[in-house]
Amino acid sequence: MTQILPPESLAGKTALVTGSSRGIGADTVRYLAEAGANVIINYRNKAPRAERLATQLSELGVQALTVAADLTDQASVDEMFAKVASTFGGLDVLVLNASGGMESGMAEDYALQLNRDAQVRVLQAALPLMSAGSRVVFVTSHQAHFIRTTETMPEYEAVALSKRAGEDALRERIPQLTEKGVEFVVVSGDMIEGTITATLLNRMNPDAIASRREAAGKLYNVAEFAAEVAQAAIDPIPADNIRLVGDTSSFTAE
Repeated sequence: MTQILPPESLAGKTALVTGSSRGIGADTVRYLAEAGANVIINYRNKAPRAERLATQLSELGVQALTVAADLTDQASVDEMFAKVASTFGGLDVLVLNASGGMESGMAEDYALQLNRDAQVRVLQAALPLMSAGSRVVFVTSHQAHFIRTTETMPEYEAVALSKRAGEDALRERIPQLTEKGVEFVVVSGDMIEGTITATLLNRMNPDAIASRREAAGKLYNVAEFAAEVAQAAIDPIPADNIRLVGDTSSFTAE
């Protein structure tokens, strides 16, 4: 992989990326480590994958900690941040990347539990470790960010609504964050080629990704979108705290 962020731009910093044993999260945590950050790889149940990634990132000369946590469980989240505190003493970058809601066999309100409630839970648990100049990055999709003004495919609607609810709940905490000197930015992208969500959508609606690619002209792949998420950890915060990635002409702003 090419170096995305300037070398040493995060030297001495500590970054946690939720859901980072694979996909966008894994590439994001790699880019942050390549920029010199010590990293926490959070996962729910992909321990071998997380450990392999940690071993690779340790070879960059940074510290890489793996922590299993169910973000929908308060005790599990508290335990994760206790490990972060005892290992690093603080946290400079929190990337709220983990999301879901299309998995089978979950509770009816699982999408809201994970995409709204868990995001707030993780932020609140992380805040005592974050000082002025720290940054929170929330990862979402255009389909979710614009859901109030632009319909999405029926198969994704429940997830989109829950992710928008999560974004709103986090935005409500901007005054609290500002008071602490903690910055907040949302990174929103279109459907991303190669993600679990894209795979599940294509299974339910075989034309989903092809149609979206045609409408947008281009869809980002996992590595490209992760680069935007990583960049959001150091770039100046845009107006309205949102970084829109890729084409948004198919979506109507609120």
